[in-house]
Amino acid sequence: QVQLVESGGGLVQTGGSLRLSCAASGPTFSNYVMGWFRQAPGKEREFVARMSRSGGVTDYADSVKGRFTISRENAQNTVYLQMNSLEPEDTAVYYCAAGGPSSWYTSAAWKKENVYSSWGQGTQVTVSS
Repeated sequence: QVQLVESGGGLVQTGGSLRLSCAASGPTFSNYVMGWFRQAPGKEREFVARMSRSGGVTDYADSVKGRFTISRENAQNTVYLQMNSLEPEDTAVYYCAAGGPSSWYTSAAWKKENVYSSWGQGTQVTVSS
């Protein structure tokens, strides 16, 4: 399985931006669908965004559409989450996840935690009002 390490979290004011990175090591990165999830205090972990193996397909949670952008550089074994116009409601621990390499699901299924086989340790994002 691929190993994942997130970075880039921190404290930012409302309206600010952050870019999260997730570095992968192990089997071929380009074989994995990559996702970002988040978990706010007292809440369940929720889907944020995901990108297909080639980068040609993306999905976003309605709450982040138009503000967050997922991207990947397969040559660098890295996936990113650019977060703009941050709001206090975006405060959470953000997790990177990898799904694959032989898994094929619908777009709806890729929004569920159980289809991802590898997870990072998480990085804290705090948005102050």
